[in-house]
Amino acid sequence: MKNKPTDYRAGRRRNEIWQLVLVVLVLLLAGGGLIALIWGRQAVLTGLLCLIPGAALIVVLWGVLALLQKFTAQD
Repeated sequence: MKNKPTDYRAGRRRNEIWQLVLVVLVLLLAGGGLIALIWGRQAVLTGLLCLIPGAALIVVLWGVLALLQKFTAQD
C-alpha cells in the first residue's frame, strides 16, 4: 500500500494562517486586557481604536507577502 506524498507547502500554509490568527488575537486580547487592567474599561475602547488598525496592518502585510510568494513560486 502506497502512502500519499507529504505536501509540506500546504502544511506550512496552514501553520502560517494559524500563526497569523494567534498573533492578531494576542494583540487584541492581551493588549486590550492590559489596557483594561492598567487604565480601566473606558480606556479599552480608545485602545482598540489603535489595536484594530495595527492588527489590520499585520494582516495586510501578510497578504502582500503571500501574494508575492505566490507569484514568485517556482513550481
